[in-house]
Amino acid sequence: MIRRRTALSFSAAALLGAAPLLTACGSAPHPGAAAVVGKDRITVSELQGQVADVRQAQRSSPQGAQLLMGSAQLGQDTLIRLIQYRIIGKAGRDNGVDVTRREVQERRRQVEGMLGGPDATEARFLAAGIAPGQIDEELSAGLVRAKLEDKLGKARTGQALMKTSDALRVDVNPRYGTWDAKRGTARAVVEPWLRPAAAPGPQEPA
Repeated sequence: MIRRRTALSFSAAALLGAAPLLTACGSAPHPGAAAVVGKDRITVSELQGQVADVRQAQRSSPQGAQLLMGSAQLGQDTLIRLIQYRIIGKAGRDNGVDVTRREVQERRRQVEGMLGGPDATEARFLAAGIAPGQIDEELSAGLVRAKLEDKLGKARTGQALMKTSDALRVDVNPRYGTWDAKRGTARAVVEPWLRPAAAPGPQEPA
């Protein structure tokens, strides 16, 4: 769903059924925040931590060089996922949908069975910019969306997610782009005087 499809077909990838883009306002101040979703702040340090986990796993992979080259927009892609998780979670709560830890664990076993085991699963998600420790959150969001579709139907689920995205008034730090509530994703910064956030190196911020 993100520029590089940071989600897999069995996960939350199709959040609003739209192509990936970060665009909207971003007019409010962002001291220490990468984004504000409703009353929830996604801090820069939280984003940096998520990105660092992915980078560490990528460097430990036999395909490390290829993974690093293919994830130049990891900071923005990760932020989009974190925003989408919050939108999906809020839409689920508003519509009486949630998932249990047991359901996530069962889904994890199913996915591992489909992909050839735990190691293959971690490698597949890592190729999508998701570290091993982040897989369960991705699967949880996918389960919530699937339950929403079972309850509301696909079209109404898309409407519910767009409505939630709009109601939460997502505000993204201009460093990472701007939010498009209708598409449920982000557009990179295009203004020449605003430089998009670079993918961090070993000691660089997200």
